Amino acid sequence: MKSIQKVSVELKNGKFKLSDGAKIEELNPKALILCSAAQCAGFTIMSILAKDKIALKSFEISVWGQLDTETLKAESMFQKFNVSYNIHCNHIGDQNSVGEAVRLGHQQHCGVINMLRKIAPVDHEISIVSTE
Repeated sequence: MKSIQKVSVELKNGKFKLSDGAKIEELNPKALILCSAAQCAGFTIMSILAKDKIALKSFEISVWGQLDTETLKAESMFQKFNVSYNIHCNHIGDQNSVGEAVRLGHQQHCGVINMLRKIAPVDHEISIVSTE
């Protein structure tokens, strides 16, 4: 079985922090790439939402990459990526705008996600909920 690297970040006080409480300096170089992708996508999407004056209740992004080796090695290369967006809106009426912001951020405006596409395929999934 191929090795998987995964990083999750969540929005806290306007910044994306590692979800599991880890520190950036504890990540290996492959995980740092994934963390950069998550943060870039998050900040890109948040800037799109700011133009529409939409605030979120919570926002978590998980990025995983499958390596071409069974264990993490310096020479390991990513074969594919997946980005999962989990968003909790304040208002049900914001869901369409949030979905469009995620689509734009992921498909067009996030430079790190675009760079990952040059390495390997990047799939994504979006979950948007509201408790209104």
